[in-house]
Amino acid sequence: MAAKTEKKDKKMEKKKGASKKGQAKKILVIVESPTKAETIEKYLGPDYSVKASMGHLIDLPKSRLAIDTEHNFEPEYITVRGRAKLLKELQGDAKKADMVLLASDIDREGEAIAWHLKNAITAKTEKVPIQRISFNEITPQAIRDAVAQPRVIDEAKVNAQKARRVLDRLVGYNLSPLLWKKVKNGLSAGRVQSVALRIICEREKEVENFIPEEYWSLEADFKVGKSVYTAQLVSWQGNKPELHSEAEVNAITGKIKNGDYVVSEVRETDKTVKPKPPFTTSQLQQTAANRLGFTSRKTMQVAQQLYEGVGIGSSRVGLITYMRTDSVRVSQTALDEVRAWLGQNYPKELPPVPVEYAVGKKAQDAHEAIRPTYVTYTPDSIKEHLTRDQLRLYTIIWERFVSSQMNSAKTRTLSADISVSADDGAANGIFRITGTKIIEKGFYRLIKLLSTKEEKGNPYPQLKTGDRVTIDRFHPEQHFTQGPPRYTDATIVRTLEEKGIGRPSTYAPIISVLLDRYYVTRSNRQLVPTLLGKMINDILVEYFPHYVDSGFTAAMETKLDEVEESQMRWPDMIREFWAPFKARVDEVGKTVESFKGSLDEPTDYVCEKCGKPLVKKLGRFGFFLACSGFPECRNTKSIPLAKCPKCGGDVVARKTKGRGKEFYGCTNYPDCDFISHFKPINQNCPKCGQFMVEKYDKKNGSHKVCINPDCDYLHSSDDEEKAEESGVSRQPEESGNE
Repeated sequence: MAAKTEKKDKKMEKKKGASKKGQAKKILVIVESPTKAETIEKYLGPDYSVKASMGHLIDLPKSRLAIDTEHNFEPEYITVRGRAKLLKELQGDAKKADMVLLASDIDREGEAIAWHLKNAITAKTEKVPIQRISFNEITPQAIRDAVAQPRVIDEAKVNAQKARRVLDRLVGYNLSPLLWKKVKNGLSAGRVQSVALRIICEREKEVENFIPEEYWSLEADFKVGKSVYTAQLVSWQGNKPELHSEAEVNAITGKIKNGDYVVSEVRETDKTVKPKPPFTTSQLQQTAANRLGFTSRKTMQVAQQLYEGVGIGSSRVGLITYMRTDSVRVSQTALDEVRAWLGQNYPKELPPVPVEYAVGKKAQDAHEAIRPTYVTYTPDSIKEHLTRDQLRLYTIIWERFVSSQMNSAKTRTLSADISVSADDGAANGIFRITGTKIIEKGFYRLIKLLSTKEEKGNPYPQLKTGDRVTIDRFHPEQHFTQGPPRYTDATIVRTLEEKGIGRPSTYAPIISVLLDRYYVTRSNRQLVPTLLGKMINDILVEYFPHYVDSGFTAAMETKLDEVEESQMRWPDMIREFWAPFKARVDEVGKTVESFKGSLDEPTDYVCEKCGKPLVKKLGRFGFFLACSGFPECRNTKSIPLAKCPKCGGDVVARKTKGRGKEFYGCTNYPDCDFISHFKPINQNCPKCGQFMVEKYDKKNGSHKVCINPDCDYLHSSDDEEKAEESGVSRQPEESGNE
């Protein structure tokens, strides 16, 4: 028996020795995501082990403030809930390694992740050397260069992240409880998001207060030989025409329909169109929103996939550089590569020297512009390896970068004035026709997805001074003045950037937080504040105007930059903010009466289940009707928005099954099948008395119209032709949720 045991022990030792021999120590590389780890591990080979931290492993606890406001605002960090096992595994891997290289992202958050990991590993073992590596792109050469040039962790950048985290925690964990106490449980407020909400709400007030005014335009078709050109009336009796009614248009056409038409002036102007610089984060989000219909969040998600690596045949390749940047700077290596590619493929459009672009004054210029890592990977050559969204985003990034180093384009615009004299010679007008053609294509030869109608040119009139033309027909058209447009992802990002609010890494999260909290919704790609969002904004603006001011928030961003540049100590920055802010929070908490219950409004509606009155309440998703007998009776229902024009019943918001698309239908369904796809607004038509709706189309944007297709109030001819879209049709099947 002993001999058998001894034999078994020797076998185990032999197996253990073989295992130990096969598991020679390696260099451990820790990145943020598994996708990035998979790509980098293939580049580095068998001597390296690449693991993912899955983002932050150590952070502030969610359950309490965790900031020592009495002692230099030191944060109390803990292991993120659910991440202890992963952290322990990384600590164990580090113990077995010869060296640890921390390769998290190159922004403030990435530097903080590396700092926390270093501290956590050092707490378990001080023997293993730990260094930081960083790279702007995930390519074999960039990774090898980074590994060959490790550095120490940038403490100033870590301090900037710490200051931002502490600042946001102090604001959120003081304002949110105040809102719970004074208004309603479950509400929240944030330092930057509240300013963005204020901007959106202020624009909404402008939209709501805008009153459309009717005006008309007059175009005409002119024949010159076999050609027909359309021109617009730009002058009448020496002045710019201001046409307020169809009668005024008819008065003009009546005077000139039999007049003499002659080309009185022809002007040709040449214009140089320079290519645009490579993308920054905000420009990428704006262009992706306008051209591809992407939300800011989707743009960054797809860009992250392209950055971390995509399978191209048997290899994984990071296709673009780091996607959080505010700089248009490009490395010399990238410039040499793109110029070499253009020299082979578009030699006539290659400038003699590289094109340079100025970096914005507010740009930190820490990273390169967003560009393809390899220009040779053209969109067409790799399209079979990408998803549709990946291909479209990669295409605009590739086109924008490559075209930025090409010759400018040149266009020629012809503007021809056609003068008309009325029968009596007393009145005269000028119709103008313009046409553009490209005379030197330059970078237009390359761009496809980024091209616009203007860049493709339009019909170029073959006219010369003195030509007599004949009128074919008039095209009078009714319009209504348009109010300020609501913000979209593209325009709110541009506004935040212009005002210095947030940074490239925060634009998408700002929008996402407002949507997730239901302070803002999307409608036809527009950001519309909800009733809840408006209420929160009104309270914050009234009691904390200084702290939800765009100028103040931009100044705080500048101070964070100063911390990163070692020009300011982060506790000093927080201390300067904290004292007056805390004093204001305490003052509001003591002096302002509670709004709780004040938002509830009694109504004339009666609960059909118990007979008690229904009360108008504000919930997370807006106002609703609830039984005053709660909690014994839990009946709730939607608030009537208007009276049904067919039967006099109530029109309420409903949602279809499946996608949950909102529509507005009569509560007397199925006896009454009235629906509207456009939301009723709190306003009745002054002409017919039926309710008004807010309509949206690409031509006119958001505008108000009467629900009655037979009423001409604020209706255009298009509305009359499409009356069934806002009128009566069969109600779709509902989701069953009020």
